[in-house]
Amino acid sequence: MEYLHEIFNNPIAKKSLAQVVIPNEITDNLKFKVRPYQEEAFRRHLYIEQENFEGTPNKPIHLLYNMATGSGKTMVMAGLMLHLFEKGYRNFLFFVNSNNIIQKTKDNFLNSQTSKYLFTDKIIIHGKEVLLKEIDNFDESDQENINIKFTTIQQLHTDLNNTRENSVTYEDFKDKKIVLIADEAHHLNSGTKSGNLFGSWEETVLQILNQNYENILLEFTATLDYESREIMNKYKDKVLYKYDLAQFRKDKFSKEINLVRSMYNEKERIIQALILNLYRQELAAKHGINIKPVILFKAKKTIKESEQNKENFHKLIDEFSETMVTSIRKTSSVSVVQKAFQFFELRNISENDIAQRIKSCFREENCLSANNDSEAEKNQILLNTLEDENNPIRAIFAVQKLNEGWDVLNLFDIVRLYEDRDGKDGNPGKTTLSEAQLIGRGARYYPFALNEGEDKFTRKYDDDISNDLKILEELYYHTKEDSRYISELKKALVESGIYEDEAHLETKQLKLKPLFKTSKLYQKGVVFSNKKVPKNFDNIKSFADLGVKKTNYRYQLSSGFGRISNVFSENEKEISGEEKIKSKDIKITEIQNHVVRYALSRNPFYCFNRLSHYFPSLVSIFEFIESEQYLGGLEITFTGSRSRLDEISHFDYLQALNGLLQEIETEIKKNSTEYEGSEFYARPVQDVFKDKEIRVNKYDERAKGQEELVLDEAWYAYNANYGTDEEKKFVELFARRFEGLNKKYQNIHLIRNEREIKVFDQLGRAFEPDFILFCTRREEEELTFQVFIEPKGKHLTGHDKWKEDFLKQIGNQQKSVKIHTDNYLITAVPFYNYSNENEFKETLEKTLME
Repeated sequence: MEYLHEIFNNPIAKKSLAQVVIPNEITDNLKFKVRPYQEEAFRRHLYIEQENFEGTPNKPIHLLYNMATGSGKTMVMAGLMLHLFEKGYRNFLFFVNSNNIIQKTKDNFLNSQTSKYLFTDKIIIHGKEVLLKEIDNFDESDQENINIKFTTIQQLHTDLNNTRENSVTYEDFKDKKIVLIADEAHHLNSGTKSGNLFGSWEETVLQILNQNYENILLEFTATLDYESREIMNKYKDKVLYKYDLAQFRKDKFSKEINLVRSMYNEKERIIQALILNLYRQELAAKHGINIKPVILFKAKKTIKESEQNKENFHKLIDEFSETMVTSIRKTSSVSVVQKAFQFFELRNISENDIAQRIKSCFREENCLSANNDSEAEKNQILLNTLEDENNPIRAIFAVQKLNEGWDVLNLFDIVRLYEDRDGKDGNPGKTTLSEAQLIGRGARYYPFALNEGEDKFTRKYDDDISNDLKILEELYYHTKEDSRYISELKKALVESGIYEDEAHLETKQLKLKPLFKTSKLYQKGVVFSNKKVPKNFDNIKSFADLGVKKTNYRYQLSSGFGRISNVFSENEKEISGEEKIKSKDIKITEIQNHVVRYALSRNPFYCFNRLSHYFPSLVSIFEFIESEQYLGGLEITFTGSRSRLDEISHFDYLQALNGLLQEIETEIKKNSTEYEGSEFYARPVQDVFKDKEIRVNKYDERAKGQEELVLDEAWYAYNANYGTDEEKKFVELFARRFEGLNKKYQNIHLIRNEREIKVFDQLGRAFEPDFILFCTRREEEELTFQVFIEPKGKHLTGHDKWKEDFLKQIGNQQKSVKIHTDNYLITAVPFYNYSNENEFKETLEKTLME
């Protein structure tokens, strides 16, 4: 049998999964936007609830989410709690192996005043407010709200196996269905690894799970030992989702890791890190980005070492001087350090200014120790809100306490304050592995965006490595130059998936050809794109404008009619006329107004302020109830016996209205978004497309530049094509077709889009087409075609179907724009794929003939 998560590699399962709709109780009640990979996690859970397939988990359900550090596992927990509440679950048991994670999670789930609180101000499910309640045992729980008990696995194990007053017992789990949520779940597997569950934490958890057939166990971890046969046998049918650190980094959701190695002593390494820290702060401020960069100073083994590091640091800051800064400027050969000093010079920030600003930033009250349980708990809020504007902390001193459960986005430097190593035979030792784990935690991306429509949460400068702002997407690990240690650390980081060894990377110079720079397009031409803008609802004046269907809502009236059937008799008494089920359509305007108003008041979605967001022209609630464009145009179909249809009560109307309103709410939310793409606007070609440096894996297809084909071709703008295999096949096709195109068109230029141009669809989703083709008809020199082209591997066409639909939409619209005496036609063609080359060729030629 394959792994559970591998089922979703099946094309049929993928297609079915794409049809799964994430319900409103999740999306409406989470404070933060759900990321694509989190959507995938939710969809998979919903899928296994809805579908039967070989490998469907048996009850009681036990699942594991193997998700990377920093990927928002806690948010997935919160969303699943909301969904499972809607499914009838009221009791949740959260457990983990350390107290500091408990405190952090309580804040995330219960403290609405903290920046990382996961829910909206009010949780509304089916029109009713739901509260999150912390409980000590499940006797305190109620049926109207979400009841959560937080505990460590150690405490849970002790409570259950040493019964005392007010503690949880196994009996608590028999008559209640409970969702168990285990964080850092890899700590629960000691019994499996040893081959003896008896008396283990693991056995305790499984005993709880098996107390009730309806119980659910959801485990979350970034670390699962796929090398262990015992672990894999246990989890083969339970790992629902595998989203590891390597994929997280590949999807650009993490910082990149840089190892800053030097022959400096400990004090000099600290000074160099402080200078880079200030450079980040000043560079961000220059661009209007509010970042307070934090440094972590790492001791090797003991709290005493860390305390001494802190004491030495305060002494260094007291004595910090211009001379220390000058020494680094003169001796450091690290390129980014020299770039920092060039920046300071251009900004007229003297070396004395640098020293004084560092002294101010790193005063003793701005430094924090996190070395033992009492310190970690005392400083929990400060440690987990380092990004907040009112949090003054700039430096953290630690040994091991922050290797798990620490959420920090603005850690940009880790300074290793020791020099020995514990690796053997080229393999990383225990200390090095823990360092790699800590680096992985620090690699969480700090969200920022400079331009409208940019994704705040992903790296932006991977393909523009000379951009100064790239340093805001990087974590620096400062260590003494030691080739054996660096080799071991790199190995640990590469195996964790968070690092790509620079030995595998090479820098490519991507340059616009001199001939292209003399062209009319480059000198005077423009390129069109659009922006992500808040959705304009001004033209929405009815339900129909938001896609709400006019079909009647059906409501079954309850009835007391019943009968007894004899199993051995084939003769059934004929149903009397009174018992026959009939239907009756009733317009909303025929229901008493106060009943309709009461139904609206029970659902916060229908408060006038919120309705006005979707329907700006709406004047009043009265209009919403009476107008044909809104509720006044709808009917409810009641079904029931004749007597019930003759005596429909206010309660019946209220129940039916509740169902109708929930259905309308769902459709409105499904069919509307907060953002959309703007109209196309022009920018000068020479301001958009420029020479740049890119870094590629030397063993990847992208490392080949296809120079033998494109270098001497005037129609290709750049000196090389560092694209995918599919992109290169498209360029080969274009080269073969160029002679034919050249007979009808002139000023032909094909430009590979190295992330310079984004276009946004009607839902505000960003798309970066790989190529843009410009050309003019020989008989119509004033008409320039701009054609978006996207080569796409066949394995990705289904996943990116919305992009192809968007290209077709642009192609169908054939947007025409006039600038002075020049006309531009903005168009697009469906995906190019090597397997559909002939079809693509015909479509492109037909598009250029429009």
